[in-house]
Amino acid sequence: MNRFVSFFSAALILTLLSCNVVKNPRLTDNFNDGWKFHLGDTIDPQSPEFNDQSWRMLTLPHDWSIEGSFDKNSKAGYGGGYLNGGIGWYRKTFILDKNIYQDKDIFIDFDGVYCNSEVWINGHYLGKRPNGYISFQYELTKYLKLGKRNVIAVRVDNSHQPNSRWYSGCGIYRNVWLNAVSPVHFKQWGIGITTPKVTPQKATIKTQFQISLPGTDSSAVTIEAKLYDTEGKLVAQNGKVVSKDKKYNTTLELIAPHLWSTEDPYLYKLVSQLYVNKKLTDQVTTQVGVRYFNFDADNGFSLNGKPLKIVGVCNHHDLGCLGTAVNKRAIERQLEILKAMGCNGIRTSHNPPAPELLDLCDKMGFVVMDEAFDMWEKSKTTFDYSHEFKKWHTRDLQDQVLRDRNHPSVVVWSVGNEIPEQWRDSLNAGARIMKNLCSIVRSIDTTRPIVTANNEPNPKNAIINSGETDLIGINYHIENWLKFKQDYPGKKLIVTESTSALQTRGWYQMPSDSIARVPKRWDIPYSTPHHFCSAYDNCSAPWGSTHEETWKVVKANPYVSGMFVWTGFDYIGEPTPYTWPSRSSYFGIVDLAGFPKDVYYMYQSECTTKTVLHLFPHWNWKPGQTVDMWAYYNNADEVELFLNGRSLGRQHKVGDQLHVMWKVPFEAGTLRAISYKQGRQVASTEVKTAGIPNRIRLTADRRKITADGSDLSFVTIDIVDKDGNLVPDADNLVKFQLEGPGKIAGVDNGSPISMESFKADHRKAFNGKALCVVQSKKRSGIIRLTATSAGLATGIVEISSK
Repeated sequence: MNRFVSFFSAALILTLLSCNVVKNPRLTDNFNDGWKFHLGDTIDPQSPEFNDQSWRMLTLPHDWSIEGSFDKNSKAGYGGGYLNGGIGWYRKTFILDKNIYQDKDIFIDFDGVYCNSEVWINGHYLGKRPNGYISFQYELTKYLKLGKRNVIAVRVDNSHQPNSRWYSGCGIYRNVWLNAVSPVHFKQWGIGITTPKVTPQKATIKTQFQISLPGTDSSAVTIEAKLYDTEGKLVAQNGKVVSKDKKYNTTLELIAPHLWSTEDPYLYKLVSQLYVNKKLTDQVTTQVGVRYFNFDADNGFSLNGKPLKIVGVCNHHDLGCLGTAVNKRAIERQLEILKAMGCNGIRTSHNPPAPELLDLCDKMGFVVMDEAFDMWEKSKTTFDYSHEFKKWHTRDLQDQVLRDRNHPSVVVWSVGNEIPEQWRDSLNAGARIMKNLCSIVRSIDTTRPIVTANNEPNPKNAIINSGETDLIGINYHIENWLKFKQDYPGKKLIVTESTSALQTRGWYQMPSDSIARVPKRWDIPYSTPHHFCSAYDNCSAPWGSTHEETWKVVKANPYVSGMFVWTGFDYIGEPTPYTWPSRSSYFGIVDLAGFPKDVYYMYQSECTTKTVLHLFPHWNWKPGQTVDMWAYYNNADEVELFLNGRSLGRQHKVGDQLHVMWKVPFEAGTLRAISYKQGRQVASTEVKTAGIPNRIRLTADRRKITADGSDLSFVTIDIVDKDGNLVPDADNLVKFQLEGPGKIAGVDNGSPISMESFKADHRKAFNGKALCVVQSKKRSGIIRLTATSAGLATGIVEISSK
């Protein structure tokens, strides 16, 4: 974690106290509570005297768009999920204790505001940041009245649309922090850590410090750097770092380092202490992952000297029914689901991510392609960032790299996605801008390769021909992966975006052994009455490929460092191949509610050691109808299928096949699959013909949550028959009632065409399933969620919040 953090967990506080670390003079407060919000523009709300009594009280992070209704005429269009933008105002009134904040420099940090934010404190204008994804800071010190009333006001303008190709959300959608520091302090993102030499025996850790020194003799400044392991043991230190030409750096030697990896994401903690005349004036803790990696033209990616195929996904930043409002537990749940699938990489498409995502990738073991821009000077949508690029790209890119450079998970910087300047023009803009962006990145960090994600892989690509890119990133175009070594001899390949397969969870269309590309071309309208895509892996966008087609090529060619599948999760907006009433994507391996689609288990069978046997689809069909039954499996030689006890024969994968299939005439009952290895049973699974809906089954992913006002429990709603079998076509309307210290944060069902509100107290099931997200309040107790539906037995689940 590379942001200045002084708010530790209780365990870490105890750890540091046990190491005799003195009290930190830096104060960091979560500044999310007590804001007031008004949707729409108004006159002079930045004035401290403005009357905001009628405004809505809320806690950040907040996305106002997700609270609205889907609107076919929305300016955001299908790309933005038909949810409206607009202008919003936020105000917060607060008092700072003079005894605590006297003689401190005070800053407010915004992790992200979408978009065109302007900030005032006590009527004084602090500035504007157009980029909706970048983190930024303002100093408040000279405008504050300690011990008296202060008012901060933020105007957010997302009225000019479309300005994005996916759902952006609106508002102060990431966390806000108040930092108070001594005048002599570490600057924001002012600590940079590298590990230039790592062996199993020893690691060299170099740290550079940027310090604010107003009127202070630099010779009076010293820095102590101490490295602790996960148990709080001091394992390395440099006790005295003295200024040389106002440049501060230190080197620590770590003996027998515990290396960070995707399988064992071990993190040290570096405590940096700043002293002036031997008095502690600042202290910052930074998480450190010691690792080394390499991209090779012939052998792909390796981590700590071991080959590692990157099985990554691209994700947009929305969190389904929660919108874009950042919630750490919601991000963690997504990563848990992906990790269990065998995913080990995340591409932050196509923008700087929330800091919490990178913190979690460090902790959970993902490698990250950290991406900056979706466009440069040439636009993709009418009001996008291209209008701000010339003025703001240097500051925005510098801030991103400074903020994210210490994360061990980050292994690649991407400075652009499908940039229009990749096509050569008379001004050669692609090469010019690429050189500029690379120089910005390398002025801060030289330890990671730089790439762009190119959808024009021709060797005449202007960006690639600039000679600046360290890796060559290709989006789609499998045929170009296969001839890559011919087109780019000696170069290194990473598949920056792949697949774009289309699936609707739980919906199947036969036959399954032929592949559809829809629409025929990206600009040709396409529609069907149902607006669904078959969940067999046999449908993709015309520029893409199925999951199996893609993985076979990545798997078979060592020089392919890995891939980032489009996408890990469905997201709001861009519902290719459809438009209205489709309002969310079909690309995800996991649907918008977080329910895996069947192809999830193909990856699990290929990319994990877990024994997998997944049989699909369901077994509710018309009498006599021939059904294509697929099975993904691993750790076995073959699979046998039984229908009501009768063997339908054994199947095994041939060549590079990734599944087996039977064509089975339907008769009600039970289909049972058994996998074998050398004749011995390995695993078994079954699907049964479900009866009519009988009851609601609730399953909470966590029955114990924290009473901090933000923790979540994701409750799955299954519509089952009297024997507990999921009813695969159930669409019953389920109503929710909540008792206790919690609230319903959102509801969903994974359907890309549902027009129901994400913030309602009800939801229709989609193909038998729905989701209710329960959020804690700031008091302990039992939260009781009750789900009812006409004609069904009620479902109840209790969640303990402490």
